[in-house]
Amino acid sequence: MATLFLSPKDPLRPPETPMMGRGLLFATIAHAALLAALSAGVNWRTKAPPAFEAELWSAVPQAAAPKEVIPPTPEPEPEVYKKPDEPKPQTKAVEEEAQAEREAEIAVAREQKKKRAAELEAERKKREQALKDEQRKEEQRKEDQRKEDKRKEDKLKQAKLDKDKKENQLKQDKQDKQAEAKLEAQRQENLRRIQGMAGANGAPNAVGTALKSSGPSASYGGRIKASIRPNIIFTDSPNGNPVAEVEVRVAPDGTIISRKLLKPSGDGEWDKAVLRAVDKTEKLPRDVDGRVPPVLVISFQPLD
Repeated sequence: MATLFLSPKDPLRPPETPMMGRGLLFATIAHAALLAALSAGVNWRTKAPPAFEAELWSAVPQAAAPKEVIPPTPEPEPEVYKKPDEPKPQTKAVEEEAQAEREAEIAVAREQKKKRAAELEAERKKREQALKDEQRKEEQRKEDQRKEDKRKEDKLKQAKLDKDKKENQLKQDKQDKQAEAKLEAQRQENLRRIQGMAGANGAPNAVGTALKSSGPSASYGGRIKASIRPNIIFTDSPNGNPVAEVEVRVAPDGTIISRKLLKPSGDGEWDKAVLRAVDKTEKLPRDVDGRVPPVLVISFQPLD
């Protein structure tokens, strides 16, 4: 594009438009920016061939330089294992310090191990002691239970023995009463038979109405004592001359059925000796008339 420059003094030149210079400047800048943008858009897609320039300083021909050759990109070399750098030798003081630290750590670890072992042992002993205490309590509980069961069993046995003893005593009393009733009936029968067979045989001054006297003769008491006395075994020294009265029940033939202490003498050993002597005698002699009274009350004294 050509630009016509006119002399400002040219009378044929039209008058200048106001602000013409500024508008021209803006237009120039806009066109330059547009050209730069177009150039950049074209250059990034195309590659311009290399241009060579030479300046001739003389007429002597010279050979051109060789074409620039871009060497290929070399392949990366394979990595080779590199041994780590060996530690630099330490000084003797550093080695001793490291050795001391290791020994201290070992000692601490050993102490911790001993402490842990002691704690485990103490815990084990504690568990064993607790188990022993529990077993001891269980054994004591079982022993107490066995004692309680035995006590209840003994109590039941004693109650049964007492019951049996009471029943036996009732049976014995019943038998004694039956024997007494039988003896009394037999005595009455004998008395009636004797009365029918003979007349009265009382003393001349007797005032009774029975055919015969019902009591024993005067010498019968001495004969009874004479039969029992040899069986009395008494070695203690009596306090005074105590009297023990014994009731003896006998059969018609003189066999002793039972005996009972009516009046204690105050000396227990003398009373026991008299009762043992009665049991040992077993049978009493008949009276002069051939009879034996069914019930006799006999007195015994040590100094008789």
